[in-house]
Amino acid sequence: MSCEDTPARLTWEIQLYEPCSQVWICKSYGRASTTSAPGDIARAVLAGYLAAAPARATETFRAIARTDTGDECTVTVDQLAGGGWETDPAVRQALPLYLRDALPGRATA
Repeated sequence: MSCEDTPARLTWEIQLYEPCSQVWICKSYGRASTTSAPGDIARAVLAGYLAAAPARATETFRAIARTDTGDECTVTVDQLAGGGWETDPAVRQALPLYLRDALPGRATA
């Protein structure tokens, strides 16, 4: 087993921007042990969350994923716009069931 195959502990957070107070409010939070990159997890978490509960026109969301080693990635809705994106099975497996089921192209298993 190489270092790349060793799962890292990762936390992710979905945040909603509150323009009146100019702060980001946590809407969902989770943890996973995975070999996937924080950016892949953040993208999948945000895509799944917005598929399950679509945002209103005035809402601004983002997802942040952090590893215990300090790697961090922030993904905004604008970064999800790329068509044809498929979630890697390892990323999908690291998500909670409600997000996994909300992602398009659900894998069977």
